[in-house]
Amino acid sequence: MSNRKVQEALNNFDLRLMARDRLPKWMFEFVDRGTEDEVALRNNRAAFERIKLKTQVLVDVSERKLDIELFGNKHKLPIGIAPTGPAGMLWYKGELELARAAKAAGIPFTLATGSQTSMEEVARVVGGTLWFQLYMWSDVKMSHTLVERAKNAGFEALVVTVDGPVNTNREYNTRNGYTVPFSYNRRNTAAVLARPGWFFQVLMRYWLTTGMPRRENYPTDMKERLTHVSAAERKTKNDSLSWQDLQVLREMWPGKLLVKGVLTAKDAELAIANGADGVIVSNHGGRNFDSSMAPIEALPAIVDAVGHKTTVIVDSGFRRGSDVVKALAIGAKLVMVGRTTLWGTTVGGQAGAARAIQFYKEEISRTMAYLGCNHVSELSRDCLEYVAQSHEPIAL
Repeated sequence: MSNRKVQEALNNFDLRLMARDRLPKWMFEFVDRGTEDEVALRNNRAAFERIKLKTQVLVDVSERKLDIELFGNKHKLPIGIAPTGPAGMLWYKGELELARAAKAAGIPFTLATGSQTSMEEVARVVGGTLWFQLYMWSDVKMSHTLVERAKNAGFEALVVTVDGPVNTNREYNTRNGYTVPFSYNRRNTAAVLARPGWFFQVLMRYWLTTGMPRRENYPTDMKERLTHVSAAERKTKNDSLSWQDLQVLREMWPGKLLVKGVLTAKDAELAIANGADGVIVSNHGGRNFDSSMAPIEALPAIVDAVGHKTTVIVDSGFRRGSDVVKALAIGAKLVMVGRTTLWGTTVGGQAGAARAIQFYKEEISRTMAYLGCNHVSELSRDCLEYVAQSHEPIAL
């Protein structure tokens, strides 16, 4: 799509609809949907609607600033890019496009383990504030190899995802004919043929240059094409991990160490006790465990427990700038966004991702004006009112 088309989007929901029209059904739903009955996916959004913001009038808010300081670095906005594996399947080398948009916006970019572009290429070609997301595989030595690579490539933070001990149950993938490894069948082939723009501009570009996309951060002998049975794929889940594994990573990793997938104060405290520099409150965007609570619901207790001694970050379900403001007011230091910037990347590469980021910037600024706040640091729980489904206020 053209940059002109990107500019026609008025919010991130518009970008989602544009992405739906561009992608094969199986690819779109892989990114867009949740797991099982998608209760967690819906609740992530509904939880924001139960939090109301209190306006404050007759305050001079003409000098609003959205910059923050995190881990000693200044960032222009209180958001960062969450790890999202399929960016390279939505746009040719989409990770580079997304990283460029993040760098231009002055925010952190997190590269996922399963990305189609290697960490070395992202660091060499783009740079910026780079974080690397790590899965601890059943063969932990494979994961430790990635840690060394990320360290040598100059990544500043290691984001260890801990909320996926077993495979999730995404039944729609099977119905759509999207399996790992990927194999062509009537359903997914028809969906590809219905989206010739994506086929020629993304998949065909890979075929004509490097061949079928690979997970470029996997060890060399594990970089099978996405159409092949992957020995690495069989090793990417580990249901025997413990806090001792985090201690080992702490010894290996010289930069900031973040634990992603925390939903309780107890786990947040354990993460800090075992060497983490911060926690990311997350339920994987509602994609893993369908009975999980929404991260925005879990956030207050975690901030109360560890917010005074560590950095608390949050993700999952953030679509509007007002959502971001609610999390910052509760006490999060940064909000990570994932699907929205993927939709932007799908629609227009770097320009589309930048458009998604710009929506957050404008909406955060506008929301702060209504709250009578000139800087992110002025946001607090005094701005909030939590309304249960019975419409009876509950104190945060």
